[in-house]
Amino acid sequence: MNSLNFYAIPLMLVLILAGCSRDKPVQVVREDLFTLDIGRQEDQIALYDLDGDQGIPRTDISMRDGLFYIADGNGEKIVRYNSYGDLLFMIYNEETNPVPLSLRPMQESGVVTRWTFHYPFLEPSKIAVDSRKHIYAADKLPFERHSFDSENKALLDSIILHFDEKGDIIEYLGQEGKGGSPFPRISGIYTSIRDEFAVVCRLSKGWNIYWFDANGTVLFLISIPEQVVPVPVDREMAASSVDSLFVAPDDRKIYFKVDYYRDTYDESTGIRTGNEPDSSIIWIMNVEDGSYAGTLEVPLFEYTFIENNRRVTEKMFYSFLGVMQGGRAFLSFPVEGGYSILIMSSEFAVSNEQRQGFIQVGSEELLFNIFDLSDEGILSALLLDDWQAKVVWWRTDKLIGDNSP
Repeated sequence: MNSLNFYAIPLMLVLILAGCSRDKPVQVVREDLFTLDIGRQEDQIALYDLDGDQGIPRTDISMRDGLFYIADGNGEKIVRYNSYGDLLFMIYNEETNPVPLSLRPMQESGVVTRWTFHYPFLEPSKIAVDSRKHIYAADKLPFERHSFDSENKALLDSIILHFDEKGDIIEYLGQEGKGGSPFPRISGIYTSIRDEFAVVCRLSKGWNIYWFDANGTVLFLISIPEQVVPVPVDREMAASSVDSLFVAPDDRKIYFKVDYYRDTYDESTGIRTGNEPDSSIIWIMNVEDGSYAGTLEVPLFEYTFIENNRRVTEKMFYSFLGVMQGGRAFLSFPVEGGYSILIMSSEFAVSNEQRQGFIQVGSEELLFNIFDLSDEGILSALLLDDWQAKVVWWRTDKLIGDNSP
């Protein structure tokens, strides 16, 4: 599963015109599935303290086969819901959470249909679920177990917890696999082909991707230093920045989007005044040998606004949302009333395919967004307003139609 957090900023511009696709944007119907109140009870989510201190939301969501898994870092628990909002199980820190009233411990005798497990979470954050419904979640280690990687200038303070389909702990994983040393800052966990999974870590000057098989054995370590981020020959003078990185759900491939900037100069003096977007490319890397399997040239999002009584058109970068089966990349850009969605294909036979859509997100729901893209291309989200969190989805997989490989 691919998850991405959006800390939305207020739009100061009124978007008038959006370009860059041959197809007319299609509005994708939004389905509001269920809501969660703010708090620490079993059917609530602790996105911020009830005393008014919002702090930093530490939350992630993953949807698999119609079931929603939420890592509630502030609440120190992981929960699973069905699409009707029924809480099916909870793994929680019993020292910081009240005893659940509607759930029973799995160890009790008799038939238990909604159950709990205990685990001493500190700060569960990123989460992913494989086809077995096994859960992988990032968690922090106690301070005394932190270490420092002087070579990469990175704090090593995180592990991956592996739970089975019922929510019972199997093991914890580190850089070397089972019981290994802590990871640096984890920016994402992604499941892939044959229930392999990858842990993406952000370093001070690049990325490390640890690739495991379904049993937790390390298969590959992929390092992408900033100084070796690819730059096309015709853009050698452009500055580059990696926007985000995702793992293919059905192949041993990594997709990462690089944004390129060009310098701007004052026409009268020739003095450099800054930079502006030049282009974006999604590079597709083979995990097994580090070679590049292809690229996707991402168009810039064009928008028009009124400034000083004249119409001005500017270009901005799309944000990378994730990758679905068949090598299709999902991208987004915030517009009035929601997000513009762009779907591009990396498959050779449909390499020029682009689909554009629109998803509705209200201005009152922009306080905090977490999006998750399923392997099939269904986009789900946890949207926060002032009072509650909403779990919603859009059947963006229908934008693909019958041409999906």
